[in-house]
Amino acid sequence: MMRRTCLVLVVAGALAAGGTTVPSFSQESEPQAAAALAITMVRVDPVQPSVDTLCRLKVEIENSDERIATQLGFTVTINGAKLPVYENHLFMFPLSPEAKTELPLYNFWSTETSRPEPASGKLEIVVTLREARWMNIAMEGDTETWTPLGDVAGLPVSYSITVPMGKGDG
Repeated sequence: MMRRTCLVLVVAGALAAGGTTVPSFSQESEPQAAAALAITMVRVDPVQPSVDTLCRLKVEIENSDERIATQLGFTVTINGAKLPVYENHLFMFPLSPEAKTELPLYNFWSTETSRPEPASGKLEIVVTLREARWMNIAMEGDTETWTPLGDVAGLPVSYSITVPMGKGDG
């Protein structure tokens, strides 16, 4: 009985205020700025790793801004499992302005105790650039100085690839 009374009072209040529509609780948000950094390629070598194969991972990032970007934080997943080595690591590679840069990331094993051979015979790899900073890098005498200019907006950005597993010895 209490619920009906509350509902009647809410509806009566809305009608008394001249409202006949249900109030909307959605808010318009400003569109998120497009990131000036984009992952344009992810490469795994070998291209068809076998079980227990050490794989090399590289990523290409395009910096469309006029500033240098660095302090790159990545998340890498393989078949949905995060590689923990990336959790607390920032790569201090400077990404040149208005250029593409290829970066080596950490090697990984195609299979591990916690990540056995996939039933699909494929490795689904997702590389996410989750954070980065703009940086002014200049020489002051014989000393190179790095001055932070702020966080790169529009992150995270991701790129995914599917790598077929090969047969035989890696």
